[in-house]
Amino acid sequence: MCGGHTTQWDSRVPVLWSRRIWRWRWTQKAVALVGAEYFRFVFRTNRSVVPSEEFYALADPDLPVILVMWHGQHFLAPFIRRPTDKSKVLISHHSDGEMTALTAERLGVDVIRGSGDPGGRFDRKGGVAAFFQMVEALREGYTVALTADVPKIARKASPGLVKLASLSGRAIYPIAQATSRRVVLDNWDRTTINLPFGRLGVALGEPVRVPAQIDDATLERARLAVEISLNEATARAYALADGNLSGLDK
Repeated sequence: MCGGHTTQWDSRVPVLWSRRIWRWRWTQKAVALVGAEYFRFVFRTNRSVVPSEEFYALADPDLPVILVMWHGQHFLAPFIRRPTDKSKVLISHHSDGEMTALTAERLGVDVIRGSGDPGGRFDRKGGVAAFFQMVEALREGYTVALTADVPKIARKASPGLVKLASLSGRAIYPIAQATSRRVVLDNWDRTTINLPFGRLGVALGEPVRVPAQIDDATLERARLAVEISLNEATARAYALADGNLSGLDK
């Protein structure tokens, strides 16, 4: 206080500045670089408990495929790709998606931007363009990877990916990766941050094939089949990582 004048501190200032800095392109690129190198380090320092050849042998006859995983469980997915594999990944237009897209590009993965909504529609958030980009990529021999969840509804498979399989004629392959050392966040999708120096379990679920002509009932059956297969793959990946295969088929 000086001469009766009081300066008041606006507590919103740090928050506003942090949001602004987070939107700066150089900040996003720097964080993406750190993130890409961190997950590369995690992958290299975890001992794989499933030989890569096992799941390549399963999926190779169907390539290209639609590779799906649960949201928040997808950070190590780029490292499954072999040098000769052609692949693209769908990443949302959400602000968090920008960071994910930059990280994926740092890891050499081509990106398709777009997403649907909880109703499974493709005509919002750039969804129509992204959908047909995925169809075209599959026709060109690219495996397309995407998270299976309906946006903001964890562990519920989207009908959109079933429509993608129907139109493209490609099989859906659920995949899961898990590390024995991890941190699970308390958010909508239980995001799992993989940690180094542990065991890495990888599992493929039963593929789901969708006919070209489908009615609503067939679509729903296929959607549930994806959900069940992906849950089973996720359970197996965690069992492999944690060394706990009791109750699961070896």
